[in-house]
Amino acid sequence: MPIRQLSETMINQIAAGEVIERPASVVKELVENALDAGAARVEIATAGGGLSLIRVTDDGSGIPEKELALAIARHCTSKLAENIHDIRSLGFRGEALPSIGSVSRLSIRSRTAAGDSAAEIGIEGGRVSAVKPAAANRGTTVEVRDLFFATPARLKFMKGERAESSATSDVVKRIAIAFPAVRFTLSGSDRSTLELPATEDSPDGRLRRIAQVMGTDFPDNAIAIDAAREGVHLSGYVSIPSFTRANALQQYAYVNGRPVRDKLIAGAIRGAFADVLPRDRHAVTVLFLTLDPAIVDVNVHPAKADVRFRDPGLVRGLIVGSIRQALADAGIRAATTGAAGMMAAFRPGAASYGHGGPANGHRSYEAAYHASGSANFDAARSPQRPLDMGFEGAGFDQRGLRENEQAAFDAGPMASADTRAGQSEANETLLGTVLGAARAQVHENYIVAQTRDSLVIVDQHAAHERLVYEALKNALHSRPVPSQMLLLPEIIDLPEEDAERLALHSETLARFGLGIERFGPGAVAVRETPSMLGETDVQQLVRDLADEIADNDTVDTLKERLDKIAATMACHGSVRSGRLLRPEEMNALLRQMEATPGSGTCNHGRPTYIELKLADIERLFGRR
Repeated sequence: MPIRQLSETMINQIAAGEVIERPASVVKELVENALDAGAARVEIATAGGGLSLIRVTDDGSGIPEKELALAIARHCTSKLAENIHDIRSLGFRGEALPSIGSVSRLSIRSRTAAGDSAAEIGIEGGRVSAVKPAAANRGTTVEVRDLFFATPARLKFMKGERAESSATSDVVKRIAIAFPAVRFTLSGSDRSTLELPATEDSPDGRLRRIAQVMGTDFPDNAIAIDAAREGVHLSGYVSIPSFTRANALQQYAYVNGRPVRDKLIAGAIRGAFADVLPRDRHAVTVLFLTLDPAIVDVNVHPAKADVRFRDPGLVRGLIVGSIRQALADAGIRAATTGAAGMMAAFRPGAASYGHGGPANGHRSYEAAYHASGSANFDAARSPQRPLDMGFEGAGFDQRGLRENEQAAFDAGPMASADTRAGQSEANETLLGTVLGAARAQVHENYIVAQTRDSLVIVDQHAAHERLVYEALKNALHSRPVPSQMLLLPEIIDLPEEDAERLALHSETLARFGLGIERFGPGAVAVRETPSMLGETDVQQLVRDLADEIADNDTVDTLKERLDKIAATMACHGSVRSGRLLRPEEMNALLRQMEATPGSGTCNHGRPTYIELKLADIERLFGRR
């Protein structure tokens, strides 16, 4: 077949295959155009999951009538001058509208602030109609119908209506977080309406927008991030270690206001929380990176979802270091969801009963009253009578316990706890601390403590495990790791570029006990390994390190292996469940927890304590 020039329609359909994956991609491109036009209000309507209809209306600057034809022409844009390295808008390629128009029925109606009337243009499967007058308010309305009608094969790859609607909602929420001063509305016959009122473009306003999108639980369990290094500024919020999710869908990242799903940022977040989260749990994060557009390339992905940093090591180090520092500065905090779960467990109806009836396992008073017959009511036989266990004459009378028998109860042993932390009132100073004063140990594993306004329950084994682990880590990383000399050096063949990378990081690896040196152009010689690792697969370790250096320019793999050994040692060396603690030991453990960063979770990511506020307890008993 001879080489020939493709038609404009074919070119646009090829571009649509890259840019327009699904209805959510159309919504993303159109909403970004609205925001670039300075809109303060963006309304999105969909039908059929976005395949039947997508309509985006904004109150932005609008498109002049004479430029409407250019707006749907390929590579025509108002957002880019001559410098591709100075991109300060969300869109810049001028591909979205012609690509959408080539696979759907597209119409654009727009009016500028200075215009007397609006104008409209349409494009159907790549065929452009003439510009005509229209009626509209200031701003632009873009309507997309019958998406992929011109390329029906693409419809076979679409998911169900609900899945497509959900993907569109996620796109709108992801963009809305970065623009708190803009009001967003997402509605349609295929969904419940999502309304995100505008807030101020300030840290407080941004946090309110985040709460609108992610729920009010997140701000209550979040730590603020604000750090800068060498011209790169990082701000936002991360969840405390005990507030997690089963997947990473609630990790939002933005580069100069652009939502991205970047592998480097995701890896940095995972690395920052590696010590405090289990492998199957994920932190909740909203991070904003602000830097000079010249040192980040946003033109590396058709949908602009990925970016490339000139200095990825700087960005990764900033994210990891800032999050770890923020977690350390935040001290010890329990997730509010822990208290909510405890309250749910205590509420009537939480326990299951072996008989039918209301959720709380009791017949209602009214039903019992009528069942007994109100006319022949006998208090002695009423289902609501006090239990008669034969206590008459044994300390009980009509008024309850007599005083002398009550005194005997007060003086008797307290069998409800394994250890009582003193019978006197708790020290007022201790009550003012974060974890309060220890009052008892129950079931030989849980310390019950009291603060001025809450009840705290601590898992003594999990808490002490974290304390021992942190002490081991500090000892491990405060000085070079002891190494063992190999009787014969291990020669490992590698691609030349991997060997070069390892050689560049040899000093860092030596601090962790791994002695590496070049051995010819495509190999390295390993002469020492960390003593803590014992018998280990040196070849696999070195190859893993080479892969990590190639991906992230770090040697965290070796550090993580050493930390894992320290975690195992901490687990076996900590206070075991079943050990009775003296009052002073319990209080000492609480004070150590308060002084140790990350002690809110154990090495495996489980919470070490749960706090129940006095107000919550009073609500359980109907006092509030």
